[in-house]
Amino acid sequence: MGERSDWSALRERRMTEPGAVEAYAATRLAYELGRTVRALREDRGWSQSELAGSADMTQSAVARFEAGGTVPTLPVLERLARALGAELVVQLRTPAA
Repeated sequence: MGERSDWSALRERRMTEPGAVEAYAATRLAYELGRTVRALREDRGWSQSELAGSADMTQSAVARFEAGGTVPTLPVLERLARALGAELVVQLRTPAA
């Protein structure tokens, strides 16, 4: 129990540091994008190597992307979308009230 409260306290302190909220948001977005690409790839029955070949990437780059380990650029997202036969949609929206 003490370990959990220690982690919570550490996280709370870290989130007050400059840039922490933005870094957390970027990490969350990278993770969600990676999950989506993985699901699309698996729906097609492709291996990471097959997607990598189709998207002109390496298998390790696809693996890192799917794990949320990299924040992708728009050109990388475009290549992945094209390879997967998906449409890339980038939007800016006002938050729901």
